[in-house]
Amino acid sequence: MNSGAGSVEASGNGLGRRRFLGALAGAAAVGAVSSASACASPGPPDGERAARARQDSASSAAHRPRRQGQLFLGTYTSQEGGGSGIGLATYDDASGRITGTGTLTGVPDPSYLAPHPSGRTLYAVDEREKGGVTAVALSSSGEHEVLGTRDTGGAAPCHLSVHPGGRWLLSANYGSGSVAVHPVDASGALGERTDLVTHSAPPPGPGQSGPHAHQIITSPDGRHVLAVDLGNDTVYTYRLDEKAGKLKQVSYAGLRPGAGPRHLTFHPSGRHAYLANELDNTVVVCAYDPGTGRLTPGEPQSTGTGEGTSYPAQIVVTREGRFAFLANRGHNSITRYAIEDDGARLRLLDTVDVGGDFPRQLAFSPSQELLFTANQKSSSVSVFRVDRRSGGLTLVDEPFAAPVAVCALPL
Repeated sequence: MNSGAGSVEASGNGLGRRRFLGALAGAAAVGAVSSASACASPGPPDGERAARARQDSASSAAHRPRRQGQLFLGTYTSQEGGGSGIGLATYDDASGRITGTGTLTGVPDPSYLAPHPSGRTLYAVDEREKGGVTAVALSSSGEHEVLGTRDTGGAAPCHLSVHPGGRWLLSANYGSGSVAVHPVDASGALGERTDLVTHSAPPPGPGQSGPHAHQIITSPDGRHVLAVDLGNDTVYTYRLDEKAGKLKQVSYAGLRPGAGPRHLTFHPSGRHAYLANELDNTVVVCAYDPGTGRLTPGEPQSTGTGEGTSYPAQIVVTREGRFAFLANRGHNSITRYAIEDDGARLRLLDTVDVGGDFPRQLAFSPSQELLFTANQKSSSVSVFRVDRRSGGLTLVDEPFAAPVAVCALPL
């Protein structure tokens, strides 16, 4: 194992085609509401009493402790203008304001980040020709420690996730079109790779030289692992042997040639999933059978960004399953959808400007009151307030400067 101590630097404030796409275009505090004074007897009329009760409730909400969350930022360390490691920051869950706190060095090209279910460990891909995955022990004091790096067995890993049981790390190698499995020990550190599966069939889509695994996630019920391959226009379904750490393919779903599937997100019901297609500028609602793991794609739908390719990047869904949000890199927007028919239908509502350039990734805060966008070309992170009733998005502050921001992970 390549161990690395890593270091935290304090601060004042994809190889190939993936890198090329990212470089094409160039590089309030909320005031507390005062409590109303209690009235002396005799009591006020019913209408006044109700009004005061509402005011007291609002005052109580304003005085609740505000959560200060941790924010981790992925970047490319080998790209001009990129960062020197994983960016460290905090954010205020009430105001959305981000404050930089430093950088965790010793992690090269950490373009995607994912937490362990325990919240005690963070994992990063090392998106390099010889790919790796790195484990980081998290500390409430901010003294995070790099636990070490393991080889993924492939090139340019761009996505990773932890199996819900917490014992296996799954990663996708974009450059070589393969997916890997690593064991996770009790400390959160990674063991030697237990499996590596290369996507060899069906053949690559038009304009593709081979498979390009872009994402690997576990279904909501934990029974299947799904891998999205942009090069083969395919989503593969596997079963994970949780004792041996081996993947066994059980089915696959083909998209129309040239779709370029990039990112899949499940509806909370576990019966439908939504697929962002990077190359043909569409989203697809997919039916999902939890028993067999079979995914059945529906008809392509508009992203609301007009003509041309807008390189849709990532789609996220609210935990209530009422709204979905899609990042459009070429259009510099977020498409807002209403989810209907218990997850079976997306209804396009509108698009919202992200306030930055090339939104590569989206992430909710744990409360889902905030939505973060990592804007690669403008080297910034935007934060939106999410209206739970309407799904409306409101930019809450000036975007936060972060070098070549390709991933924002709020915890």
